[in-house]
Amino acid sequence: MAAAVDSPMEVVQALPEEAVPEAAGLSCLVNLPGEVLEYILCCGSLTATDISRVSSTCRRLRELCQSSGKVWKEQFRVRWPSLMKHYSPTDYVNWLEEYKVRQKAGLEARKIVASFSKRFFSEHVPCFSDIENLEGPEIFFEDELVCILNMEGRKALTWKYYAKKILYYLRQQKILNNLKAFLQQSDDYESYLEGAVFIDQYCNPLSEISLRDIQAQIGSIVELVRKTLRGINSRHPSLAFKAGESSMVMEIELQSQVLDAMNYVLYDQLKFKGNRMDYYNALNLYMHQVLIRRTGIPISMSLLYMTIARQLGVPLEPVNFPSHFLLRWCQGAEGANLDIFDYIYIDAFGKGRQLTVKECEYLIGQHVTAALYGVVNVKKVLQRMVGNLLSLGKREGIDQSYQLLRDSLDLYLAMYPDQVQLLLLQARLYFHLGIWPEKVLDILQHIQTLDPGQHGAVGYLVQHTLEHIERKKEDVGVEVKLRSHEKHRDVCYSIGLIMKHKRYGYNCVIYGWDPTCMMGHEWIRNMNVHSLPHGHHQPFYNVLVEDGSCRYAAQENLEYNVEPQEISHPDVGRYFSEFTGTHYIPNAELELRYPEDLESVYETVQNIYSAKKETAE
Repeated sequence: MAAAVDSPMEVVQALPEEAVPEAAGLSCLVNLPGEVLEYILCCGSLTATDISRVSSTCRRLRELCQSSGKVWKEQFRVRWPSLMKHYSPTDYVNWLEEYKVRQKAGLEARKIVASFSKRFFSEHVPCFSDIENLEGPEIFFEDELVCILNMEGRKALTWKYYAKKILYYLRQQKILNNLKAFLQQSDDYESYLEGAVFIDQYCNPLSEISLRDIQAQIGSIVELVRKTLRGINSRHPSLAFKAGESSMVMEIELQSQVLDAMNYVLYDQLKFKGNRMDYYNALNLYMHQVLIRRTGIPISMSLLYMTIARQLGVPLEPVNFPSHFLLRWCQGAEGANLDIFDYIYIDAFGKGRQLTVKECEYLIGQHVTAALYGVVNVKKVLQRMVGNLLSLGKREGIDQSYQLLRDSLDLYLAMYPDQVQLLLLQARLYFHLGIWPEKVLDILQHIQTLDPGQHGAVGYLVQHTLEHIERKKEDVGVEVKLRSHEKHRDVCYSIGLIMKHKRYGYNCVIYGWDPTCMMGHEWIRNMNVHSLPHGHHQPFYNVLVEDGSCRYAAQENLEYNVEPQEISHPDVGRYFSEFTGTHYIPNAELELRYPEDLESVYETVQNIYSAKKETAE
């Protein structure tokens, strides 16, 4: 076997002298064997421009660089490796054309991201009408946004901020459309898991979550159960089931053996358990997190338990039991006239405990009607999952964007679009956040059509939303604050500086300031500002805090952070373009509002951090 050649250059150098024609260069190149030429052209050091130039030199090189060939496929793969999973090895692909379309989509994506930072700086959330009619495959546009998000370093923060928002929106719209189509299909036991994954994907659109990956993880658990089951009964029929089969084990005793093996693997071997310590956490409802953290609440644990049992031939069914989701396991004869006492009820949250009807009532501490022991379809299960998320969203405190509440409202209204109270909540939420006023009017019009009795609440919101739209039209621009102005003489700190709160100890970055407190009397009273030595007659600063919150801090409560650190806050990119290691540099929009602050920041950094460094040396 011939020794491998390490590089294209070594290929050329390894040729005997007599193999190299007198006319070096191109004539030498084209005389090489085809596979060697192809290897050189795919070496990774040549750009798309290089390949285009090479292909125009002669017929042989043009044939090697054909648009559907290996050379352009390699150019595409090297430039955008994450996209290769979308192509089948058996498909005919014009790689040169794909390269051009992807390149164009990338330029369009960057153009839109750049425009967002300028046009929507004053909006809490951008409007997305510009990206709803994209040219070319959406997956190319998304891939460019991901490339922006993955840019190394602490620069381009504003681009990353808007790229993230656009990608979030695009993926959610696609998932929501898929969910609506899914809800039109007939139910089967596998669709319970698929529906739960749609909810997971919608609430976590920037995470790589797929039904296939979750099914694979559950499949590995099924194999562990089979291994345990083999030790209990080596002839158990479920051991012969193949992946994707919907066979069922008929004998109750054999089904019991499956459940015993499942309980051992899930709760003893893999240490899954109900999350009693942190019950009200949205992560408990996301299936990919349930598998990672091995904990959840009754409904998510039940879906996992039921999916595994079904794959092993035990036909468990979901029961929408009040306060505690359960599964039921039929103990009666097939086709018989069964009642609630012909079932055993399984508590997947409680390590697979098997309960009687009376024990189910003890579990929640109340008597319930027989109807509540009945099986529920996929849509009802998803309604309960989203209802749980909706309740958690209403409890949000720190997250001032109310993202979980907005996401859960979207999901609920996708399933039940005519829920008047939730539509009204959605309209009020958008109105409160000051976003999408045109959408608020659409929602209110829909509510009025569904329920004319809501005229009072609807009329109030319509009036104030129209006023908001008119104010936006009359907006003459941003307020500019000059440090040199007499009324700002007491302002000591500048935007971009990393500060520490003297009383509460949190780290933060300043993104705005006022010469005196601009909040209303009620806020001043509730925050006990009058107890401060300088009261509300002192500069106040808008700060992004490391815990993700935004606060309004008095000047006397802030001090320089002698050990500045990057502030991990989702809105940093909305205001700043770069973190230097000592301070943040404002983006063009923020600098327009505070045009004299950057010079002050440089002076402060020089006085504080440079002096500290010299002392340490």
